[in-house]
Amino acid sequence: MELVSDRRYRFAVPADDLWAALDATEAYRRWWPWLRSFEADGLRAGGQWRCAVRPPLPYTLRFAIDLDEVVAPRLVAARLSGDIAGTARVEVAPTEDGCEVRLTSTLRPSSMAFAMFATVTRPVVRRGHDWVLDTGAAQFAARAVGPENGRSRRPGAGGSNV
Repeated sequence: MELVSDRRYRFAVPADDLWAALDATEAYRRWWPWLRSFEADGLRAGGQWRCAVRPPLPYTLRFAIDLDEVVAPRLVAARLSGDIAGTARVEVAPTEDGCEVRLTSTLRPSSMAFAMFATVTRPVVRRGHDWVLDTGAAQFAARAVGPENGRSRRPGAGGSNV
């Protein structure tokens, strides 16, 4: 089973402001309560992040994110390994009223237990994956680049799947 995503989210802040928020990795657990554990050494090429994510479903995923390419303020390319494996890419592009973030990923279960669970419950796993992406974008808009952080925002989060 493979989960392929191609989602776009719009934010009413300049790309540099959005990037500064993305670089504040020490705040991620505060923004995203479903991120059960998180260790990062910054947003830099060659870095590795360790995560445990608990969507509102009966499982927790543990994985590492290896940051292969980081080009501020426009690109992050990464590989994931652990309970899920694959690649992900975040591209930031300026728009007239702020910026757009495009998140593309191709992920698959890599642990035997999760692969079996995902195969039997594919719609549930897809819903959990989509929930993490869309809820995460909305929480980022509200908590990281929102007015209380000195930035205006327009919660234009919206996504599409491939």
